[in-house]
Amino acid sequence: MTPVATAWRRPVVLLLVRSQPARTRTRLFSTTPRRLDVYAFIGLGQMGYQMARNLQSKLASADTLRLYDINKAAVQNLVKEATSQQVGGVVIQGSDSAEDAAREANVVISCLPEPEHVRQLYGTILKAQKPSSKGKDASWTAEPRLFIDCSTIDPSTSREVAASVLATLPNGAGQFIDAPMSGGVVGATAGTLTFMVGTPDDHFSRVEKILLRMGKQALHCGPQGSGLAAKLANNYLLAIENIATGEAMNFGMQWGLDPQVLAKVINVSTGRCWPSEVNNPVPGVVATAPASRDYQGGFGIGLMRKDLRLAMEAAEDKGVKLPLAEVAADVYKSAEAESRCKGRDFSVVYRWLGGKE
Repeated sequence: MTPVATAWRRPVVLLLVRSQPARTRTRLFSTTPRRLDVYAFIGLGQMGYQMARNLQSKLASADTLRLYDINKAAVQNLVKEATSQQVGGVVIQGSDSAEDAAREANVVISCLPEPEHVRQLYGTILKAQKPSSKGKDASWTAEPRLFIDCSTIDPSTSREVAASVLATLPNGAGQFIDAPMSGGVVGATAGTLTFMVGTPDDHFSRVEKILLRMGKQALHCGPQGSGLAAKLANNYLLAIENIATGEAMNFGMQWGLDPQVLAKVINVSTGRCWPSEVNNPVPGVVATAPASRDYQGGFGIGLMRKDLRLAMEAAEDKGVKLPLAEVAADVYKSAEAESRCKGRDFSVVYRWLGGKE
């Protein structure tokens, strides 16, 4: 896998063109229902690379796939991988810029690391749009252009970008959707991601069909911004549960309990949670957990710090009290500052706590 880059972490544009009769390929956007569908995928980091790969794999032969990335190696890797696996006439190309690729896309999918990257990307894309004087670009049919952002950012920033989309493409010509996901790199690779979607009711069925090409489930959480609110609420809970599980396992083991026995007790009792059952922080308790491979892989402690920060910012926007948030933030900050914990799965806080390994 290509290492994650700085800035946008290898933004990539992936254009997917559904097959049509040869005579229609010279007219990408007609006013008839037979126009070609074009997709743009922007952001080929650890998650985005796998998501784009799964999206590409769902295409039929004779489709066209165009890639753009500031990191040309990322484009080359995905092109090479897709080419080696293609069965038929899939055309895979590069594109000169993100805005050029997205300009003619009726579906844009983004997966970026930080709010400022989302602002920058959509600011660039929207500047390149030239809607007609009628308020709706004549090259588009009745279906609005969809801008599906799978980034985990704060709801306020997402709604700012959504407002910009509506201002640039008014009268229903464009719709910005938040669709953060859960499942990590493992889920992105396997195509088993769960998406939390914020969109008006009348757009969800169309959005769901697109997202299910990259995951197994899309949950409609409400209007725009709701998907992010759900994602941050979930990850706030996960951040607290992870610390508490590490503390509980360390506590029991210091009193002589076998970690396998203790985990079994917890997982059939009221303390059961994802960090205890699936991502147990004690090495050897769950063979597939990052703890059993020196906390490598999984959900990085830096990413958990980011999501916790975003949850705290969103809570402050609404005047919501999160009394455990500051304590948890300090724990993750202190753990990440230690070289033996930095860059590892967030369950490594167990190591920071002094747990037996």
